Amino acid sequence: MLLVLLLVMLTSCTAIPQNLANKIFTFPQQTNTAHVRVTTSRQDLKAVTVCFRSFTDLNRDHSLFSLATPSADNNFLIFKKAANGLFELWARGKSNTVEGIAYKLNTWHSICSTWNATSGLMQLWVDGVPSSRKFTSSGSNINGPIIIVLGQDQDTHGGGFDINQSFVGMISDVHMWDHTLSSCEIQNYSNNLSFTAGNVLNWYAFEFQTVGRVLIENKQELCQ
Repeated sequence: MLLVLLLVMLTSCTAIPQNLANKIFTFPQQTNTAHVRVTTSRQDLKAVTVCFRSFTDLNRDHSLFSLATPSADNNFLIFKKAANGLFELWARGKSNTVEGIAYKLNTWHSICSTWNATSGLMQLWVDGVPSSRKFTSSGSNINGPIIIVLGQDQDTHGGGFDINQSFVGMISDVHMWDHTLSSCEIQNYSNNLSFTAGNVLNWYAFEFQTVGRVLIENKQELCQ
């Protein structure tokens, strides 16, 4: 038991708010354990916008952002399919596919997704370009207890990870809001212009725990 507790202490960081400006999470290998568990005090969401930047060379299915509750493991999920330009968007346990997205491997992409409980519409934005808006699920909010995971797809509340759906690459600049951002706000985020930080998740005051081999690194700046 003492050995198990020691390993947990060594492989997990305490959830204390941190300013992660100019930082990235690096997921260097596929596993069914390594992930980042993100903490929020918000437990009732009638609308959602999530934005982040990611970089990967994966050409298989993988999770990019996973929010689960006991009632639905895919309560809000952004999932990249193996096929080029194909994504799955999930809300309240219901899904829709988005096709024809311009998406290259080994490239930093800005990814945002929105959902509203009243209309039930979801939309994906990649590098400031919107997809079609599609009906997914309406009529009820996302209610906690909420667990948010980066690097794995939750097939159960807080677990059920599948190595073949794990993320390998880098993720940065994660923000989440309790409303749908306007087109201009999403494009400002995507273009690294001024924007209002997330009021559910804020990269500049990020509460999280890392489990397994997840590195916190400085952003790599390329010479001009």
